[in-house]
Amino acid sequence: MSLRKSALSVTLGLGLAATLSALPASAATPDHTATQRTAAAGYVPGGQERADTDAFIKAVMKSALAKRAKSPSTAAAVTVVYNAGQAPTFRSQISRSAQIWNASVTNVKLQEGSNPDFTYREGNDSRGSYASTDGHGSGYVFLDYAQNQQYDSTRVTAHETGHVLGLPDHYSGPCSELMSGGGPGPSCTNAQPNQTEINRVNQLWANGLASIDKGLAKAH
Repeated sequence: MSLRKSALSVTLGLGLAATLSALPASAATPDHTATQRTAAAGYVPGGQERADTDAFIKAVMKSALAKRAKSPSTAAAVTVVYNAGQAPTFRSQISRSAQIWNASVTNVKLQEGSNPDFTYREGNDSRGSYASTDGHGSGYVFLDYAQNQQYDSTRVTAHETGHVLGLPDHYSGPCSELMSGGGPGPSCTNAQPNQTEINRVNQLWANGLASIDKGLAKAH
């Protein structure tokens, strides 16, 4: 699960410019390939990778809340819409990943549909699976074929979805920690976030954009 940085620009809407801090010029949060597991085990995400994850959640939240404002809902949770049409091979894993997160957290819910806040894609990439955004709410999760054959595919998908919800990589963590990704090796099949990860996602999505910068700052 390799380190990948995309050259996609991140742009803020005028109505949110005063709320959000400036976003980085790239936003990709990749995983490790099997050949890099040893390095991954002791890997500590750098500031740029953490900033990339922050950029992804801001872009997705911006998109989700903009649609919520147009169609007000009494539901406490923010609905984040995804589309898996470009990743048909992994449709079951994507659905299972959404179920896992929806059963775990209360302040945000994943739902498949049209006009998505992010999409899933599939293909071959020697750098593995990753999550990326251009800052316009059109972010995507890329699922690499080879990586998903070696690692538990539902864990990979749930891990990458964790980036969408605001969680950074923590490769030195144990198998019980979803965001440890490929750190524990291919034998780890856990696809469930632990309580700390659940609490973190709920915290990030509790009050929307008005407090997300403050919440993210506490995590650094």
